[in-house]
Amino acid sequence: MRGDGELLPITWRSWRSWPGQFAALFRRSLQFRTVLITITLSGLAILVIGLYISFSIASNLFQTRLDQVLDASTNAESAAQAVLDSSDATDRAALQSVLRSAIERASVTASSPLVAVYRAPDQEVSEVAPQDQGTNQLTNAITDQLRATVQENPGSQFWQSVEFVELDGSAVPGVVVGTDVEIPTAGRYELYIGYNLADADATLAFMQFTGVVGAVALLVLLAVITLLVVRWVIEPIQAVSATSRRFAGGDLAVRMPIKGEDELATLSESFNGMADSLQQRIHELAELSVMQQRFVSDVSHELRTPLTTIRLAGDVLYQQREDFRQATSRTVELLHTQTERFETLLSDLLEISRYDAGSVELESEPTNLVHLATDAVDGMRSLAEERGSDMRVVAPGGHLDAEVDPRRIRRVVRNLLGNAIEHGEGRPIVVSVDSDERAVALAVRDYGMGMTAEDADRVFDRFWRADPSRKRSIGGTGLGLAISLEDAHVHGGWLEVWSEPGQGSCFRLTLPRRAGDVVASSPLHLPPDDAEGVDPEVARLVDSVGSTGPVPTAEDGLERTEADHA
Repeated sequence: MRGDGELLPITWRSWRSWPGQFAALFRRSLQFRTVLITITLSGLAILVIGLYISFSIASNLFQTRLDQVLDASTNAESAAQAVLDSSDATDRAALQSVLRSAIERASVTASSPLVAVYRAPDQEVSEVAPQDQGTNQLTNAITDQLRATVQENPGSQFWQSVEFVELDGSAVPGVVVGTDVEIPTAGRYELYIGYNLADADATLAFMQFTGVVGAVALLVLLAVITLLVVRWVIEPIQAVSATSRRFAGGDLAVRMPIKGEDELATLSESFNGMADSLQQRIHELAELSVMQQRFVSDVSHELRTPLTTIRLAGDVLYQQREDFRQATSRTVELLHTQTERFETLLSDLLEISRYDAGSVELESEPTNLVHLATDAVDGMRSLAEERGSDMRVVAPGGHLDAEVDPRRIRRVVRNLLGNAIEHGEGRPIVVSVDSDERAVALAVRDYGMGMTAEDADRVFDRFWRADPSRKRSIGGTGLGLAISLEDAHVHGGWLEVWSEPGQGSCFRLTLPRRAGDVVASSPLHLPPDDAEGVDPEVARLVDSVGSTGPVPTAEDGLERTEADHA
């Protein structure tokens, strides 16, 4: 089976792949699965019924033939005894002749040429007793067990199933019946008559062969009937499936044909009604989305003009704030700050609306994330120092260039740094950059208050704050992390977070090095290495940036990266 799910034809040369192709065909084809299950269950039922019928017929046939054999043997024994009783011979030759006559009478009466007579043991020695007589075919078939039973039970009749060896060496089933007769003046003799059951065995074999042929023909007929019925039922279902796929693919005008008045026609009618309703609803939503985008665009343009005027007037007042009284000066500062925040909020709203409308286009170019991270850290270092946090870039080295939109990635890094400064509680902030052949990753680690698992799950929600009573001190709009997540997704990457109360937080951005590639893993660990048991290298780094001595700069990290590259 190909990667797109298409079934490959089964060929004789690819016999090793047959099990996999058969399993795939069984999973994907309802028609094949239905026919196979029907044939399998029908075959099992026919097999069980056939075995039962075969055993019943064989048993009944054998029992009927056995009853005939026993009746014939009884008649043959009576006829032979009558011949012996009617004779008054006293010498050995005459008795031998009488015995042959009795054997011939028994053979004719039993309709079997297989007759043997043996003088019973444990009798007085007689000089006139005739010799034992019998055919070799019957003599070889009589077992010692049967003879012992006949000898121990005079006057009774016993039988045993045996096999007779034909002249060509083949074995045929048969029955040997044993009893005894009395020869006057000679004593008691054992009489054995053999019956060849080859005709009954041939009849049973013919019936079994006929049953097998009939079962195969029945299975073929069932397969054809099942295939026709399944095709008659499956074809409308396949039409429903194809129509559903087209509808899901965006062809909202596709509809199912309605034929007849059965359940499938009802299904088609219901599907078409659902499609009409969805098409109308999607059309309304599309119009609403267009109106919303137009409204946002119009509002943004209308707001920019008065906002620009307010900003210019506010800047003039802000530059002259020292000439005003203290209360007025404070008001001017608040006006300046809130005007900047309003302008930032307006830009963020416009940006997030572009993502919602799906109209974002990347301007990708080869970018070194170490340089980008260094510039972002240098740009926000003064703000971090105001909050008491030291920042450091750590770049172990590797394939660092990536095809990204530098403006958007720089915005992501600045948002992550601003979040770390806001919640870092004045502790060190470590920016790590690493990469491999397929991906590049950037992580911002702070050692502040941290978040619970529930808060971490919502940290990328728009306008969400873990502590609503906590005031934003660096002018955030509440959309920074949401926009950062969209920036990561539009690049085909990830933006993930790890956080524990009291241990700080770590945001990891992972991007493909080449545009369009799929990210399978990240070069940086999450949770970070110091999450459980402080890693020695990270501990040394945190100690260095948290000491009272000189703070390492971002250029140190860049120099280290270039040295590692070399």
